[in-house]
Amino acid sequence: MKVQERAGSPNHRGSGSAQGVGERLPSSGRERKPALAALAVLLILIGALGATVLVLRAGDRIEVVRISADIPAGKSVTNGNMTPVMVADDPAVHYVRWEQRESLKQLQAKNTLVKGTIAIGEMFSEGKGLPDGKAYVGLSLKEGQYPTGLKVGDHVSAYRVTADSAAAKPGSTGSPGAGEANTLLVKDAKVNDVVVSSDETIGSGNLPVTVMVSANEIAPLTQAAAAGQVALVLIPSAAN
Repeated sequence: MKVQERAGSPNHRGSGSAQGVGERLPSSGRERKPALAALAVLLILIGALGATVLVLRAGDRIEVVRISADIPAGKSVTNGNMTPVMVADDPAVHYVRWEQRESLKQLQAKNTLVKGTIAIGEMFSEGKGLPDGKAYVGLSLKEGQYPTGLKVGDHVSAYRVTADSAAAKPGSTGSPGAGEANTLLVKDAKVNDVVVSSDETIGSGNLPVTVMVSANEIAPLTQAAAAGQVALVLIPSAAN
């Protein structure tokens, strides 16, 4: 009995020892990749830097001149027709900065500037901005001698009318009347200025109007205007 017990004893210990070793085997841990972690941090920093640059560029704004009322060609900017506005700075655009407004008043608009336009240096010159062979003629028109809603930039025809012929009706776009006394003075004149006081509307009272005409049309137009015999007719937009 003792011999058998001794003989079986090593087997018993060996089995227990094998089981103990198996229980103590280390489990495989998660593999660490420090290079990927560093790359992720670098990408985050680059993204943050790019966002910062965009914010700084968006905040790089300047104060420039904005046209607050229509300015006819050949006219100058005044305190009453300009306001400051902030825009994003762009070296490729020659903005007229607000601190340059006094110098801007010494120049004239090359072409008609509409309300809301941002002033650019190329829009102005020291001259009157008149095309070659053109001139401005001032008219003082009574009600019925101009179409309702006449505004800067419109194209009109100018007729000589007498007391015996029918004057142009407000809003008319055709001939100012059927009569032998009616004479076409200017086929196509561009309205450069319409002076309307703050308490007066187009269609009532005398209306000062400046038109741009060819040099050879100045004499007949001014003669008819002096006699109060000029009527303007709006040219349809399709004909402009």
